[in-house]
Amino acid sequence: MNMQNYSAAEKLMLRLGGVLLLLYAIFSLFPLIWMFIISFKSDMEMYTTVFVFHPTIENYKKVLNEGNYVKSFIDNLIVSGGAVIVSLIVGVPAAYALARYNFKAKEDVAFTILSFKFAPEILIILPLFMLYQKIGLYDTYVGLIWIYQFISLPMLIWVLRGYFEDIPVEVEKAAELDGYKWYHTFVMILIPLIKPGLVAASLLAFIFCWNSFTFGLQLSGFKIQTITVSAMKYISTDTIHYGQMAVASVIAILPEIILALCISKHLVRGLSFGAVKG
Repeated sequence: MNMQNYSAAEKLMLRLGGVLLLLYAIFSLFPLIWMFIISFKSDMEMYTTVFVFHPTIENYKKVLNEGNYVKSFIDNLIVSGGAVIVSLIVGVPAAYALARYNFKAKEDVAFTILSFKFAPEILIILPLFMLYQKIGLYDTYVGLIWIYQFISLPMLIWVLRGYFEDIPVEVEKAAELDGYKWYHTFVMILIPLIKPGLVAASLLAFIFCWNSFTFGLQLSGFKIQTITVSAMKYISTDTIHYGQMAVASVIAILPEIILALCISKHLVRGLSFGAVKG
């Protein structure tokens, strides 16, 4: 931006706007900044100091040297990633069907799928716990992936449905005239066209699964433990190890930040287009 083309008043307004944006960014990111700061605080200085303290990496050593936390991180990655993959396999064709085909009670089916997202987890956790105990899915990867995909599937279907509806039907008709089979059209033409939405929806679905707490707490035991549940062990009956909890939280958000940065190009476009239609 060439500031020489602006008047003094316009330059002042631009600078003021930049300062306000910077202050808002600091305000929005302060919880993350504060969590990062206290991860270097000892328990003795947690309540006695604010910004002036003696930094230590003992909290990181204690957390990372415990094999349980590392295993919980891997468990969470397997469960969340598996749930998103299952949701993509099921959700992409379902979104296409809801966008392209007209059938009886179509909107009722779509609303029922969406209602799974807003149903309180605590409402179904007891029946699920009893069912999992009987059929042997309790404390297993398969059981957690199966229930976690109910967190990610509704959002994937509704977001991608909007993308498919934005693609003109004439694109598929033209591909059909060119001799493409329906599955070739779907994979080679439609999927690349919805790629930004697919990336954005997949990332959001992964974040929702990664941060889930209730299902991981009730449907897993000693064999499998998600990272959100593992962080609870730093709360004891007589004290709370805030520094170690902060370390666990800082490490837990790294995959989400890394994924968002890696796919930022598609993420911005994916969140900007393909509005849900109903």
